[in-house]
Amino acid sequence: MTKTKLTLKDVALQLGVSTATISNAFNRPDQLSKARREHILAECDRIGYAGPNKAAQILRKGRSNIVALVLADSIPYTVSDPVASTFIKGVSSILQQQGKHLLLYAGDSESILDVVDFVDGFICYGAPRNYKLAEELARQSKPAITVDFDIEGLPSVNIDNYNAAYQIAKKAISPGDHVAILGLRLIESPSTCRIYDSPLIEVQTSIAHRRLDGYMKAIDESGATITNDWIWHIPESDRSFAKQAAKEVLNSNPRPNTVLCMSDIIALELLQSALSMGIKVPEELKITGFDGIEEADRTRPNLTTVCQSSAGKGEMAAKALLSESLESTVLPFDLKIGETVSAQK
Repeated sequence: MTKTKLTLKDVALQLGVSTATISNAFNRPDQLSKARREHILAECDRIGYAGPNKAAQILRKGRSNIVALVLADSIPYTVSDPVASTFIKGVSSILQQQGKHLLLYAGDSESILDVVDFVDGFICYGAPRNYKLAEELARQSKPAITVDFDIEGLPSVNIDNYNAAYQIAKKAISPGDHVAILGLRLIESPSTCRIYDSPLIEVQTSIAHRRLDGYMKAIDESGATITNDWIWHIPESDRSFAKQAAKEVLNSNPRPNTVLCMSDIIALELLQSALSMGIKVPEELKITGFDGIEEADRTRPNLTTVCQSSAGKGEMAAKALLSESLESTVLPFDLKIGETVSAQK
């Protein structure tokens, strides 16, 4: 037998009180004495009533105090990534201060339309793997802000990825160097591979392509050489994917003597692989990373990398969303010249 769902009116009738009294017991406890509220709640529990319909309340009030954080990838991958998890902490700290709640929404989901009526706004962290989500974000009417990529018409929070990549590459490259690049999500492929002549994806919005352009400018200015045969696509900043790329680049003939990596996770995997093969760093191989995670500073030799405040980026994004700011923000970055690049550089 299907159990009939109790309505507010049903409960009020059974308990012999007004619907306002029931509603106040759940939502406005200051309107009732402690004893009366406890009695009402106990009676509601006895008859199996859990309270007014939250979805209906949200639709009536137009506000839920919930912010959706749309991720670039799946939730398990994102929360395990040190950069992304630090960003999430930054977002959640601001929301908590303002009495707001955080909903994590996977970037490979089918549609944001499932939740758009039940959240107050969206923070989109990285270009979603399902590109349809970005299109839906641009069309929906709730406040929204993007981070680490752009959607036309929406405010964003970024660093200058082009300039950061250019500057870190200039610190590493010497004239005549044989350079390789270990990039992130450059082409449409689920596997680690060289890009060869494959068309690049998301050229206008992707931070990976901004970093690639910065690297290429530094390579050109430094008198070094590179072709697409020496640019790797890595689908995720994940150690298993990075390990495969590291193995391929270190076993290449001729082996590059400078490798520019689009994340610290990739760079650290390359560094450990090189050391295990007896390759001297930086004498035989110079390595740069990107992000500035704590592990990069603890590793020996410690990593030359671009440092950005992922927590600060999350805080800025949350503040901008809550204030419904329409301004885009470019945050500063720092260069950490560690031991994986020659001292004279």
